[in-house]
Amino acid sequence: MAKMAGISKIRPWKKVKEERRKVCASEYGTVLLKLFLYKVPTAICLIVILVLWSSSTTILSGRFIHVCVSSRKLTDLYCLSAGSHPNFEIPIQHSHSDSQIWESETRSTTLPTKEHPNSISNNNSYIIKQIIEIPEASNSSESIMNEKTINDYYDSSKETTVKLGDEVGGGAIKMGSREEEDHREEIIAMKAIEEQLREQRSWINNNNNNNNGAAECGGGRGIYVYELPAKFNKELVEQCGEMVPWMDFCKYFSNEGLGEQIPELGDGWYNTHQYALEPIFHSRVLKHPCRVYNQEEAKLFYVPYYGGLDILRWHFKNNVTNELKDSLGLELIQWLSAQKPWAQNSGKDHVFVLGKISWDFRRNANGNNNGYNSNNPSWGTKFLELHQLQNPIKLLIERQPWHQNDVGIPHPTFFHPHSDDDIFAWQWKAIRSQRKYLVGFAGGARPDSSENIRSLLIDHCTTTEDRRLCRHVNCTTGDCDRPKAVIELFLESEFCLQPPGDSPTRKSVFDSLISGCIPVFFDPFTAYYQYPWHLPEDHGKYSVMIDKKELKRSGENVVKKLEGISLEKREEMRSYIIYELMPGLVYGDSNNVIEKFQDAYHIAINNLLQRVSML
Repeated sequence: MAKMAGISKIRPWKKVKEERRKVCASEYGTVLLKLFLYKVPTAICLIVILVLWSSSTTILSGRFIHVCVSSRKLTDLYCLSAGSHPNFEIPIQHSHSDSQIWESETRSTTLPTKEHPNSISNNNSYIIKQIIEIPEASNSSESIMNEKTINDYYDSSKETTVKLGDEVGGGAIKMGSREEEDHREEIIAMKAIEEQLREQRSWINNNNNNNNGAAECGGGRGIYVYELPAKFNKELVEQCGEMVPWMDFCKYFSNEGLGEQIPELGDGWYNTHQYALEPIFHSRVLKHPCRVYNQEEAKLFYVPYYGGLDILRWHFKNNVTNELKDSLGLELIQWLSAQKPWAQNSGKDHVFVLGKISWDFRRNANGNNNGYNSNNPSWGTKFLELHQLQNPIKLLIERQPWHQNDVGIPHPTFFHPHSDDDIFAWQWKAIRSQRKYLVGFAGGARPDSSENIRSLLIDHCTTTEDRRLCRHVNCTTGDCDRPKAVIELFLESEFCLQPPGDSPTRKSVFDSLISGCIPVFFDPFTAYYQYPWHLPEDHGKYSVMIDKKELKRSGENVVKKLEGISLEKREEMRSYIIYELMPGLVYGDSNNVIEKFQDAYHIAINNLLQRVSML
C-alpha cells in the first residue's frame, strides 16, 4: 500500500507534465482550455514565443537556419547562425528620414539573387530584395533631388554589413552592399546635374557679341526693374556698420558696391567683398539700355532684393528667431503678390540675384539647411524653399546643384574694368608675368573638418624641399585681407590650389583665373557643376582635377603631381584662360564703355533675356 501510495502521489505530477507537452500539439480549443487551467506558466511561455516571433527574422537556407534578431536600434542587426559558413553578407537597411531625397515620385526595382545550382527547391533559395529609388520622368523644370545635398553626397556614412551563413554547397554570395547602392545613387545624381546644366547651357545667347545693347533690345525684350521699398535693399546697405560684430562693411559698399579703389594694382581695381554681388548687379541693370519703365513693354522682371545682406546681418547675432530672419523675405513675397506681372506668369519671367550661397536660403521646415549645415540647424532663411520662389530664376555665387532654376554666376573679383583698354592692359600684364612658383595656395586650414583636405595641401606645400615649388599665403593670419598680396601670389604661380572652403565654391577661383593661374580642383562642385554660362563644358581647357579621396588614399604629394604637367600644356591653358575666359569673369563698373568684350554681367543678362524669350 505504501508503494501504491507513493506511486499514486507521483502519477498526478507525471500526468501534468504529459498534459503540458500535449498542449503544444493539441487543437485550438484544447490550447485555450489548458491556457485557462495553467494560465501562469503557459502565459509566460506564450510571451516568450511572441517576443521571439516579433523581433526576429528566420531565413531558411537548405539545411541551415539563420535567426536575425533586431535590437531596439533599428539599424543594428544581430544574426545567430546555425550554419558553419557565416560568410553571406546582408547590408543593413538605411532608416530614411521623413524628408524625401527625390522630389518626384519613385518606383521600386527588385533584384533577386541567382539561385544556387545545388538548391533542391526554389522555396529554399534566397530572394533578397534591394530597393533602389529612381526618379520618374518629369517635365518639370524644378529640382529632381530637392534635398540631396552636397554633404549627403560626399559625407554620407557607409553602413556596416552583417555576415550570415551562405547557401547549401558553400561559396559566398555577396548581395548589393550599401557602397554599391550609394554608387548607383551618385550616378543618378550626377546625371541629373549634367542634364540640368545642359538645359541651362541651352539658354546661352550666342548671337550678341558686343556690349552696346542695341541688338538685344528689339522685339519687346525690355527689362523692368521693380521699385521696391527701401527696406528691401538700400536700408540693408545702410546697416553696413553693424552687419557683423567684428568689422565695418561700409568700406566695401562704396562705389556702388565695388569698394575702395586699389591704385597700386592699376585702373579698375577695387577692394570688393565677396558678398557685394547684389548692389553691383543692381547698379548695372538700372543703366542697361534695355531697361523699360512700362511693365507692358517688359519681357524680364528684375527684383532687386538684397537677400544676402538681409541674412548676413543675422548670421552672427544671438537670440535671433527664425521668424525674424524670415520676416523680410515673406514681406517681399506679399508685396510681389500684389503686382500684376508676378501673377501673369507665376514668376517664371522674374529674376532674383542673391550674393550668398544657395544653402544660406534653404533652411527647411524641419529647421535645417537640407542637411548642409547640420551643426547649426537654425542657420539661414527659408526664402528659396518657399513655393512662390520655385519658378523664378535665381542667380547666385553658388547654386544648389539639383535645382534647375538656380544658376551660378561668378563671385565678384577685385577687377572691374571701365574700358576695353583696361582689359587689354591687364591681359598683357598677366600673360607676361614671371611665374616664380609652380604652385600657390591662399587659404587657411580646416582642422575641425576631417573631410576637408586643406591641412593636407598646406603640408604638401610647406614641406617641399625646393621652396620655389610652392608658396602658401595663410588666410588665418589676415594675409588674404590684402588684395595686392593675393593677386601677386596668383600672378607669380603656375597653378593655384582651390580646395573647398566652408562651402564647395571659392571667390579665390575667379581671382586666380583672372590672374592667369591655372586652378586645381579637388571637388567637381567647386566649379564644374556651378557656372554653365561662364565656364566651358570642356573643363580640361582651363583647370586640373585631382580627386580628393584618391589623393588621400595614394599619399602622393600634390606638388610633385603637378610637376608632371608639361610647360607646353601650361602655356596653352594659361593663354586660353587670359584671352578667352578672363573678360567674361569680371564685372565692369556701372559706367563702363566696354565694346569688344562681354563681361560677366552682360553674359548673364543676355542669357536671361534668351531664357524668357523661350517661355
